[in-house]
Amino acid sequence: MMPFAIIVAMDQDRGIGREARLPWHLKGDLRHFYETTKTTRDRDKRNVVIMGRRTWDSIPAPFRPLPDRINVVITANKSLEFPKGVFCASRLADALALTQKQILEGMVESVYVIGGAQIYQQAIQHPQCRKIYLTQILNSFDCDTFFPVFTDRFQQESVSPKRVEGNLAYFFAEYVR
Repeated sequence: MMPFAIIVAMDQDRGIGREARLPWHLKGDLRHFYETTKTTRDRDKRNVVIMGRRTWDSIPAPFRPLPDRINVVITANKSLEFPKGVFCASRLADALALTQKQILEGMVESVYVIGGAQIYQQAIQHPQCRKIYLTQILNSFDCDTFFPVFTDRFQQESVSPKRVEGNLAYFFAEYVR
């Protein structure tokens, strides 16, 4: 099975969302997410983004599926319909296996789990999860959804200089297993 990474933005209390939305808007974080999940070394390949159905629903309709990436949505609801080219899986294990199936053979360069909380929890425990791309926001929001504890399994590999956007400070960090 192919190794994969997580990409997430969280506040200083590990908060990642409120009422199924991001409680912040940081252009630098959105750019980082876009560039990390879209960029490939091989122009003939694309990256996979795996997300839960609520994360899919939280993406504004004009921006989904996420362009220039292979979108996989995890949902137990088999009757949901998704746009052409969006793959569906019932569990994280099935979504990861899909990246190795013949239908995507030779097309996939990297795999990113992009949320939400339940999918992150499963991903962190998975032995093939090798890296976390974290945007750490140096503020607290009244979140109702949280990223799981991960520092017992991952070590910080790198950290960017602090950035400030409006009244929010944040930095990018990478953690490896």
